[in-house]
This record gives sequence, structure tokens and C-alpha cells, in this order.
Amino acid sequence: MDFLELAKNRYSVRKFSKKPVEPEKLDLILQAGLLAPTACNNQPERILVIDGAAELERLKKCTPYTFGAPVVLMVCYDRSKSWKRGYDGSDSGEVDAAVVTTHLMLETAALGLGCTWVGCFDPAAARREFSLPRELVPVALLPLGYPSPDAVPSVQHGRRSARGEIVFRNRF
Repeated sequence: MDFLELAKNRYSVRKFSKKPVEPEKLDLILQAGLLAPTACNNQPERILVIDGAAELERLKKCTPYTFGAPVVLMVCYDRSKSWKRGYDGSDSGEVDAAVVTTHLMLETAALGLGCTWVGCFDPAAARREFSLPRELVPVALLPLGYPSPDAVPSVQHGRRSARGEIVFRNRF
């Protein structure tokens, strides 16, 4: 599958089968995240793999949106490692974590699995439940696994704004 076809066909899976994710597939997904570009190649991303029954249960204290996935990746960044823009001190960590999460999502789809990006979670609860060090900032949760046979894309999935509403050349 070429990249544009992959990008077009992947969708946010919100219902997973009970089939476990093979360790070798999870390893490929994580490898894709590690290959993601980050500002100044500082690589501040930190990925917590949540896949045990007790850990998945603890995650429910942080969000109701795990959709029965057998694995959830918590993508964080280390604020002590992330690049800061000299002009205004803006921290690239959240952008770096977003790029990493996108790589994880695309590799997940390329392997025939599904996932969804969850931003609706309580970061304080995540910090507490998973003993995150102070310098780690949780950005995204990525429930992943094999889609349930009846999983379907959201009705909004195919809705796209016109190119002219998004892309501008030399002006706004």
C-alpha cells in the first residue's frame, strides 16, 4: 500500500477484538515511533506500554476511552530533553510527541491493526497512576489492537475541507 492510500484508509478504531497483539508487531510499531523526527533530534519522547490487565484497569482512572484495546501506548515527552525555541522559549516537546504518535498510528495501520488517538484523559491521574517523573509530560494515549469485526470508521471520517480552505500560497 502506498503512503497516500494508507493515510486515506486508516481510521480511528473504537472497538477492538480480544485478539492479543503479537510482540513482534508491537516492536515494529514502537520502532516506527523511535524513527520519528524530533526538534534538533533531541528525542524527548517517552512511550509507556500499558498491556497488563492490572495496568489497563488503572488506566481507567485516567480516561474512559480505552475501547477495550489490549494495548495502550502513553506518549509523553521529557521536558528536560525537549528543544526550546530561543526567541520565546516555546517547548517543542508536544509537537515532537505528536509526530511520534502519528508514526505509531501509521505503522499500526500498515500492520493491519487499528488504533485511535485519545487526548481526553486526566494527566494528573496518569502521572499518579503510572508514577511518571515530574519532567515527563503525557500528551496522548493510543489504544491499539485488532479491530473488532464490527468496527467501522466514524461518519465524520471521510469529511475533508476543500484544499483551498487549508492550503495557501504566499498569502492568507
